[in-house]
Amino acid sequence: MTNPSRVPTGVNPNIPNAARMYDYYLGGKDNFAADREAAEKIMKMGPSREICLANRWFLGRSIRYAAHQGIEQFIDLGTGLPNQNNVHEVAQKICPDASVVYVDHDPVVIVHARALLADAAGNTAFAHADIREPETILAHPDVERLIDFSKPLGVVFLGVLHCVTDSEDPYGIVGAFAERMTSGSHLIISHLTDDAHPEIGRAARKVYDKASTPLVHRGHARVSRFFDGFDLVEPGVVDVSAWRPEEPWEEQSEGSEWWYVGVGRKP
Repeated sequence: MTNPSRVPTGVNPNIPNAARMYDYYLGGKDNFAADREAAEKIMKMGPSREICLANRWFLGRSIRYAAHQGIEQFIDLGTGLPNQNNVHEVAQKICPDASVVYVDHDPVVIVHARALLADAAGNTAFAHADIREPETILAHPDVERLIDFSKPLGVVFLGVLHCVTDSEDPYGIVGAFAERMTSGSHLIISHLTDDAHPEIGRAARKVYDKASTPLVHRGHARVSRFFDGFDLVEPGVVDVSAWRPEEPWEEQSEGSEWWYVGVGRKP
């Protein structure tokens, strides 16, 4: 991927991309020089790799929690580049027949997601779609094939809603999926915040202003609003290290104050 001659159709390697920057933070190779340059600027501001790892650990904990509550189908919105312990890998360890639909609009993500799913079970699929168009996703053939909205499901917005501006109505996006979720369904969200570091947050947003997607930090009240209509699972909307840590390093994760996370159950 670092070779410009292998750039997928529709990708501009000269514009930083949030998914590829995230990949670089985690030590991946699916990124270009522009991504690395922008990511290095962010990394000088704080423990970027640790912040991203904390988010991945929350993904594992929240999916395991939902699966143990009987959730056997998931939609993962704004999937990003594949990493370890993806949703289907975590869920299917608990429920081998769990159905998972990944959704992303990034051409680079598409290439790698399809490669990842080549050996996956038939109850795992990838939908090429934009989360800002929820009705398109809800009508996607793979969603209709694998997701039964008459049964509880898990809807996952992991580290993606902060890439949606207020003018693009992030609450309306979440609400469109919430309307289709039946009682017992779970909503899983992680969202970046700069409540603890407003000055660094402003500097970080300036870097992302030159990327393909913006960065929109939101405070506790605004992140909590995404769960309107849901019963919050204890301990509620908290920083990532405080949400049901399973290992000492998860509880002591550096930079955890940059994330607000939560899980809601639809009554």
